Amino acid sequence: MTAIKHALQRDIFTPNDERLLSIVNVCKAGKKKRNCFLCATVTTERPVQVNVVKVKKSDKGDFYKRQTAWALRDLAVVDAKDAVKENPEFDLHFDKVYKWVASSAVEKNTFISCIWKLNQRYLRKKIDFINVSSQLLEELPKVAEESVPSGENQSVAGGDEEAVDEYQELNAREEQDIEIMMEGCEYAISNAEAFAEKLSRELQVLDGANIQSIMASEKQVNILMKLLDEALKEVDQIELKLSSYEEMLQSVKEQMDQISESNHLIHLSNTNNVKLLSEIEFLVNHMDLAKGHIKALQEGDLTSSRGIEACTNAADALLQCMNVSLHPGHDMLHAVKQQQQRFSDLREQFARRLASHLNSVFVQQGHDQSSTLAQHSVELTLPNHHPFHRDLLRYAKLMEWLKNTDYGKYEGLTKNYMDYLSRLYEREIKDFFEVAKIKMTGTTKEGKKFATLPRKESAVKQETESLHGSSGKLTGSTSSLNKLSVQSSGNRRSQSSSLLDMGNMSASDLDVADRTKFDKIFEQVLSELEPLCLAEQDFISKFFKLQQHQSISGTTTNETEEMDGGNLSRSYISGVPQPVSSEKDMIRQMMTKIFRCIEPELNNLIALGDKIDSFNSLYMLVKMSHHVWTAQNVDPASFLSTTLGNVLVTVKRNFDKCISNQMKQMDEVKISKKSKVGILPFVAEFEEFAALAESIFKNAERRGDLDKAYIKLIRAVFISVEKVANESQKTPRDVVMMENFHHIFATLSRLKISCLEAEKKEAKLKYTEHLQSYVVYSLGQPLEKLNHFFEGVEARVAQGIREEEVSYQLAFNKQELRKVIKEYPGKEVKKGLDNLYKKVDKHLCEEENLLQVVWHSMQDEFIRQYKHFEGLIARCYPGSGITMEFTIQDILDYCSSIAQSH
Repeated sequence: MTAIKHALQRDIFTPNDERLLSIVNVCKAGKKKRNCFLCATVTTERPVQVNVVKVKKSDKGDFYKRQTAWALRDLAVVDAKDAVKENPEFDLHFDKVYKWVASSAVEKNTFISCIWKLNQRYLRKKIDFINVSSQLLEELPKVAEESVPSGENQSVAGGDEEAVDEYQELNAREEQDIEIMMEGCEYAISNAEAFAEKLSRELQVLDGANIQSIMASEKQVNILMKLLDEALKEVDQIELKLSSYEEMLQSVKEQMDQISESNHLIHLSNTNNVKLLSEIEFLVNHMDLAKGHIKALQEGDLTSSRGIEACTNAADALLQCMNVSLHPGHDMLHAVKQQQQRFSDLREQFARRLASHLNSVFVQQGHDQSSTLAQHSVELTLPNHHPFHRDLLRYAKLMEWLKNTDYGKYEGLTKNYMDYLSRLYEREIKDFFEVAKIKMTGTTKEGKKFATLPRKESAVKQETESLHGSSGKLTGSTSSLNKLSVQSSGNRRSQSSSLLDMGNMSASDLDVADRTKFDKIFEQVLSELEPLCLAEQDFISKFFKLQQHQSISGTTTNETEEMDGGNLSRSYISGVPQPVSSEKDMIRQMMTKIFRCIEPELNNLIALGDKIDSFNSLYMLVKMSHHVWTAQNVDPASFLSTTLGNVLVTVKRNFDKCISNQMKQMDEVKISKKSKVGILPFVAEFEEFAALAESIFKNAERRGDLDKAYIKLIRAVFISVEKVANESQKTPRDVVMMENFHHIFATLSRLKISCLEAEKKEAKLKYTEHLQSYVVYSLGQPLEKLNHFFEGVEARVAQGIREEEVSYQLAFNKQELRKVIKEYPGKEVKKGLDNLYKKVDKHLCEEENLLQVVWHSMQDEFIRQYKHFEGLIARCYPGSGITMEFTIQDILDYCSSIAQSH
């Protein structure tokens, strides 16, 4: 390193009048192979400039070149990375951050020490040294000596540094004094020796003057000493007087101390008396219950509004007295303990009296409400509980008081309320649903014949039970439902004459009337249940005060098990109340307990409606979806929303079953081999289903369910039509496909079902294709020989024979052509077309009314064939003068007269 430093000084820095003070071998961080040197230099001329120079070995030779130089004043930060561990990495922050890795930690420390020293000596702006050991900065002389090379170079560098250490700059005042002296001596610059001699003479004169001044001031010093002695005597006299004064004041001080201590004791006594009075007033004001309140708690009337208000005020006052925040030590007073015990006794006594009274009210209200059930038994309405709720809401504040003071009794009242009300609501709801079932079965198709016969209500109920079963579950497969529908249709056929005589109505009119009646009954059932549940939930929330705290932390248990046991989630374990997850859950649990019969009864009613007519599931799906949507908008987690949502799942399942049954019936359809097919039954049933569904689902919330059902049904219809067409023996396949797909297209065009636009286009395409196929196939028969002749001509042309040479073929010469044409005079053609019309008439059904459409298409196809034959004659038999024995106008006249005659 010494040789390198010497070479760099000689080759690079000496020509530039610079001295190299420190050097470190480095490379850039991450690039290990490209080494260079960082050098700290100073200029030899003043003012001194300090630089950090990057020197790099030349690629072409074995010499070094100066690459980059930075002024030390531009250096902002020196980061040594770690002040504790030896680390060769360091950063220099100039215009940007330069990251270096030294060859050794010693070289890095020597270089940083030199930078610190140059900064202290030459720069006013101080550089920030971070992560540098303080010991390193304190041992600068040693580091500097170790960094200087030995020999001649060491003496040069060391001498320069000592010269720099001895040199001290003059301050501003010294510079000003020297300038004044030099101005007073003109030859100061030209003759320095004369100037120095003059300064020496003046210094001697000043020394003599100082000695004389000291000798002249000796007399004044003696006078000053005498004055000091006199002052000391005066001070001693003053001290004697102060001592006498202090002795006199000592007795006064003792008396004042006694007076002060006495005043302190008097003040302390007054303070204690004031505090004692304040504590007594606090206890009297906050722990004293008025006699009127005590009397109301012990003997207050809980039946009248005035008595309930007095008891409520007294209970609130008692709660305030019991919840007063006592000061430390109050609970140790005997009077306070006695008063607290008295309050506890009053609370227990009143809580017991209140719970007993409310239990009596629950029982009495249950009996009173049961007595009004008779008037609702024949009407499809539920009893109104508003008067019962109105009377009980008078006790709402007392229930809140009971909840805050004695949760055990509050929980007991809650359980008793649920027990009494669940039995009451169960009787009301079951009777209500029985009336609904009677009204439904009284208007069903199976029950029409009973409309003219007088029956007792018990018989009606018996029939209802026989229809839907006591459990309300559908115990049969889809085949049993099909059998039921077949039997029902058989009954309808056997009773059709009597029914038409009674009501002068068609079967479809009866279906519409029955379904409309069912829809109204089902809507009335839901409309009656919804306000009943909402009113009860609102009452529970207000009466039991379950809406005040929306979140109470705690654990929850299985809701179904708890409600079956009649317990709330919040229960007592060893006398300690256990919190519920939320009071909304508590409301929902109470509603589930009280209205536990609603969901089974609704499922029974739905099963009955589905058994009466599977299409009733469409009405139920729309109505139930609307009510679920309404309930979820009010409160998605409420009992009503949850219950209706569960029932909606059952309704949706029945709806899916209805669709599956229709698809199954399509697969099982059988056609007669002896009669023509016409419009298939399931195609007509799909039209009926779609028309009914569109009228029901207009503006419904669950339109998506119907759209999915449409897709399934229409695909099944398409598949079944093709299946039946392939199996048909009496009616041609093209006729079956044409008529049924025309009917489907007409149905979809009339109903304008947006989700079936693709199927509508497909139906139209299939109808058109099979119409054309049927026309082409049928027209091959009236001019059969002529068709065969020209097919042979076209075959020869296709084999490569030129058209004008076909007439030279033995089988297709002009004589053969004339012979075939003579076999089809106009009269024969008309006869063939007439037979064709009769055959088409036999194939087509009357319901779809496609005869004229098919006949017009056949006329157009026949004219097209005629023109094709004439074209072949003109090309293959040119100049022969051969023509058909009838014209296009003849064809039009034949077709028109045939159509009019039939």
